[in-house]
Amino acid sequence: MVEGRVSKFLKKLGFSGGGREYQALEKDEEEALIDEQNELKAIEKEKKVTALPPKEACKCHKEDLANMFCVDLHTGLSEFSVTQRRLVHGWNEFVADTTEPVWKKYLDQFKNPLILLLLGSALVSVLTREYEDAVSIATAVLIVVTVAFIQEYRSEKSLEELTKLVPPECNCLREGKLQHLLARELVPGDVVSLSTGDRIPADIRLTEVTDLLVDESSFTGEAEPCSKTDSPLAGGGDLTTLSNIVFMGTLVQYGRGQGVVIGTGESSQFGEVFKMMQAEETPKTPLQKSMDRLGKQLTLFSFGIIGLIMLIGWLQGKQLLSMFTIGVSLAVAAIPEGLPIVVMVTLVLGVLRMAKKRVIVKKLPIVETLGCCSVLCSDKTGTLTANEMTVTQLVTSDGLHAEVSGVGYDGQGTVCLLPSKEVIKEFSNVSVGKLVEAGCVANNAVIRKNAVMGQPTEGALLALAMKMDLSDIKNSYVRKKEIPFSSEQKWMAVQCSPKTEDQEDIYFMKGALEEVIRYCTTYNHGGIPLPLTPQQRSFCLQEEKRMGSLGLRVLALASGPELGRLTFLGLMGIIDPPRTGVKEAIQFLSESGVSVKMITGDALETALAIGRSIGLCNGKLQAMSGEEVDSVEKGELADRVGKVSVFFRTSPKHKLKIIKALQESGAIVAMTGDGVNDAVALKSADIGIAMGQTGTDVSREAANMILVDDDFSAIMNAVEEGKGIFYNIKNFVRFQLSTSISALSLITLSTVFNLPSPLNAMQILWINIIMDGPPAQRSSQKTGVSGTGVRLRVEGRGQSTWAGRGWNFLLGVEPVDKDALRQPPRSVGDTILSRALILKILMSAAVIIGGTLFIFWKEMPEDRASTPRTTTMTFTCFVFFDLFNALTCRSQTKLIFEIGFLRNRMFLYSVLGSILGQLVVIYIPLLQRVFQTENLGALDLLFLTGLASSVFILSELLKLCEKYCCSTQRVQPRHEAV
Repeated sequence: MVEGRVSKFLKKLGFSGGGREYQALEKDEEEALIDEQNELKAIEKEKKVTALPPKEACKCHKEDLANMFCVDLHTGLSEFSVTQRRLVHGWNEFVADTTEPVWKKYLDQFKNPLILLLLGSALVSVLTREYEDAVSIATAVLIVVTVAFIQEYRSEKSLEELTKLVPPECNCLREGKLQHLLARELVPGDVVSLSTGDRIPADIRLTEVTDLLVDESSFTGEAEPCSKTDSPLAGGGDLTTLSNIVFMGTLVQYGRGQGVVIGTGESSQFGEVFKMMQAEETPKTPLQKSMDRLGKQLTLFSFGIIGLIMLIGWLQGKQLLSMFTIGVSLAVAAIPEGLPIVVMVTLVLGVLRMAKKRVIVKKLPIVETLGCCSVLCSDKTGTLTANEMTVTQLVTSDGLHAEVSGVGYDGQGTVCLLPSKEVIKEFSNVSVGKLVEAGCVANNAVIRKNAVMGQPTEGALLALAMKMDLSDIKNSYVRKKEIPFSSEQKWMAVQCSPKTEDQEDIYFMKGALEEVIRYCTTYNHGGIPLPLTPQQRSFCLQEEKRMGSLGLRVLALASGPELGRLTFLGLMGIIDPPRTGVKEAIQFLSESGVSVKMITGDALETALAIGRSIGLCNGKLQAMSGEEVDSVEKGELADRVGKVSVFFRTSPKHKLKIIKALQESGAIVAMTGDGVNDAVALKSADIGIAMGQTGTDVSREAANMILVDDDFSAIMNAVEEGKGIFYNIKNFVRFQLSTSISALSLITLSTVFNLPSPLNAMQILWINIIMDGPPAQRSSQKTGVSGTGVRLRVEGRGQSTWAGRGWNFLLGVEPVDKDALRQPPRSVGDTILSRALILKILMSAAVIIGGTLFIFWKEMPEDRASTPRTTTMTFTCFVFFDLFNALTCRSQTKLIFEIGFLRNRMFLYSVLGSILGQLVVIYIPLLQRVFQTENLGALDLLFLTGLASSVFILSELLKLCEKYCCSTQRVQPRHEAV
């Protein structure tokens, strides 16, 4: 009965049975499934939204763009869309690859062949219980390795500087509300609002524009702001001409705008720059490659010594293990462990000399690399040019021509009529005065402390007015109205009321000639308006074409009571002029064998005009556009770039391609630049040179050399320094190896033939202290007979490792040889140990060995016992040979009389000190007992001096023969030509 009542109650509630309840549950699950499917479809739809390349986005209409990015231009994206898109595209930021730990980067520095050889030398020193020597070698290696690591670590800072170009915040439209967000939160499809002073947070396709001017100098390198539009483009142009796209990192200079994000993070154009910079590794310098080859050559030389000693021992019937020990000791002694540290110090001194000339070198080997630079690529704006827009020519409507002198915004310069050269001030010439007045009044810029606040072009007009003492003319009017410039109308105008009460309002207009002249009915003829005839229009168009062909930006100016009844006033030609000294620097570089090329984002006409004015080419300039660089095959590009002097309409990607193509053709490439757009090229070039004052932080970090005063001509000094350093390195390598081979040979010969030691341990130690001879001279021997044969022990090496580096340092700081400066850039394949240098080393060593052995043999008594006189004569002979050898090693090509004895005074002081020290050792009784020497007569010293001078005389005669042969070879082609 109770169950029946419950059943009736359930029926009243509509639940008539379990079947109907089951159907209700099934319906809920179906709806949930549909919702889930719709959500999955929405997620898939969001995942399909991708970044759009600017060249494609510029062609899209607003509606098509909104459909492609699934966004409502009036409300923006929803939070759901933003979340899903961020899962695909990530944050709008650059993340540097830090996978390689710092310790691994440090250990990588030890892969240098010469460093490995020195570490092997230190290990052998430990095994032979020469602990002091091992410590000294290890210390030298650590210093060199640490300096190299610090330089490499600092070079990575350029990536960090690039990330600073992404602004921290932006204004974004989401879910119908304008929100102030972190820029890193943006995703493709976001609608971003822009206004004056904003830095663009991503690549954006504009959909709404109001008088928008954008400073794209960080992207294109060109200072002139770009006028933007929201209309679709036909496409086909390069990135620098896309007027409806704004790029990440650029700056809104004026106006407002709104647009859709088409690329974020590494999908943006700056992201491309970031990825290219990450992928680029700073190439090894030619000096580093030469040092690597030298390390390998010395390794082979060391193994050769070991093999030779073992062969001699085997032929003499001695134990191979004993002879192997002797060979290893001599091989270790032959290794110039001081060479890397000496090279480093020589480069440091070069860097210090460059710093005095206002050039900062961040990477030591770069100083020398400039000596073999064969191609110099340069950005135009701010590097070759002053980055200060300047009016250079005026053409009045009545046909007068005037030229303007002076560069920049300081008002220094004059305006002169042509051809009379009459200087014009204020309204001394009405036609010119009216033209300059219009440019000054129709102007929004301000010049303060010689710097322009506003558009550079308008700053140039104010500077022109200052040169004519008309800078205050603007105060004669009260501005009532402004019609701002836009890319569609191509002009701007202001309506002003003269402060004189009895005059009516007047309009001043400036802009493109074809647009301004449409509003003119008369032209100014000496202050009198005359009807504007077709002939007068034709004259103006011809003058505009002429000025444009010179690379000038041409502005037309007019004034009058109302738009449509204006009086045409004339034309102004504006350009960013070359820096002072650039033309002379390019001429010097060309004469030195360095080819100079200009890479710019400017148009062809402007690029060619600047190229001709700075003397890039005496004949016809060859030019190539960025689009051509893209279209040419890699192999063909490497063949063509060497013949091209001007590259125009280029992007960072094009600059990198050009640098790589030049390097593939075998050139050592230097790149100068000041903008973010130059950063990749600066990093990939063999020598990256940034501007210190106008350069961006990114360019300065990417470069390894900085011109503090932005003085392009300072590169001349750097090239001179680079050439001189390499020749000086060869000088002290020649000295060090020739004396090393000499000492090694003396020890080896005395060991092999069971002769007494030519020098005792204290004498060898003294030679190290006063001469800084090579490591081989630090070895002394004690020979004795044991059951295993000859036993040799190397002593005294460690005691003097840091006793002095005099000879090497003094040869390294030898003033630059002028003959070396006139030589063309050296080939990348040139080694420090060239065939010619090896022959000179062997010749000097042979003379030293022969002379020293002659004295040793001459002074040896019949019983072959070593006496104090024998060792004193041999000891002094070797010291004198080293002195004369160092004297001739000051130059590889010039005679000592051409160099001048007094040019390197520190060298002379060191020579005199060495001679005095040697005399003290010979004649002071206390030191005689220590060094086992005895007094020598005056005739002995004269005889030793004459004998030792033979190495100097032979070397100088060899230089003389080389000079004669070279002069003969230069004369022969002239006779053939005649």
